[in-house]
Amino acid sequence: MIKSAFGATLAIALALATLAASAQAQGNAAAQGAQTLPLTPRQVEGPYYPTQKLTDRDNDLTRVGAGAAAQGQALSLSGRLVDERNTPIPSARIEIWQTDHRGIYMHPNDAGTAGRDRNFQFYGEANTDEAGRFSFRTILPGIYGTRPRHIHVKIVPAKGPGLTTQLYFRGDERLSTDGIVRRLGADIAALLLVPVQRSPNEQAAEVTFVLPGN
Repeated sequence: MIKSAFGATLAIALALATLAASAQAQGNAAAQGAQTLPLTPRQVEGPYYPTQKLTDRDNDLTRVGAGAAAQGQALSLSGRLVDERNTPIPSARIEIWQTDHRGIYMHPNDAGTAGRDRNFQFYGEANTDEAGRFSFRTILPGIYGTRPRHIHVKIVPAKGPGLTTQLYFRGDERLSTDGIVRRLGADIAALLLVPVQRSPNEQAAEVTFVLPGN
C-alpha cells in the first residue's frame, strides 16, 4: 500500500514537472516570437528629388521605353518591406532615384544635367506584392561630389507613415568621411548593400525595409 501510494505520488510529481517544462518552452517560444525588428533609419531626401518625372517610371531604370541600354554596371536590387514583427506590408509604393554612371542627376539644379545619360531613367517605382517583395533593375550609381555611392529611397505605404532614406554600398571608402552617414552610427548597417557579381556586367543586392506596424 505504501509502495503504491509512493508510486502514485511520484507519477503526479513527474506529470507536474512535465507540464511546467512544457509551459516554460511555450513561454520561451512566445518571447522569441515577440522580438521585434529594428526600424529602418530615416535619412534626408536630398536636393535632387525629381521635379519632373519621365513618362516611363517603371522598375527598370536601365533603359527609357524601348530605347538603348543605359551605360554603367547593371544592378538588380530586390527586397522586402515588413513591419517590426516581420509581417509583410503589401501594396506600398517604393520609389528610387539616383545619379547615372557619371554621377549626374536628372534635375535642373545639377549643373551637369544637360550632359546626363539620356538612356538612363534616373527614377523608378515598384509596388510591394502580398509577401512585401519588390524589385528594381538599375545601375551602380556614379560618384556625386564627395558623397559615397548612394540610392535614394522613398516608401509610401497604403496606410500609415512613410519613410525616406538612402542606400549605400559596403566597402565604399567615402562612408567614413560622409557627414550624413556618420550621424547614423551603427544604424548604417541596415542601409548597406552587399552586391554579388551575377555576370560580368551585372551585380545583385538585397535589402529589407522595416516600418512601424499599424
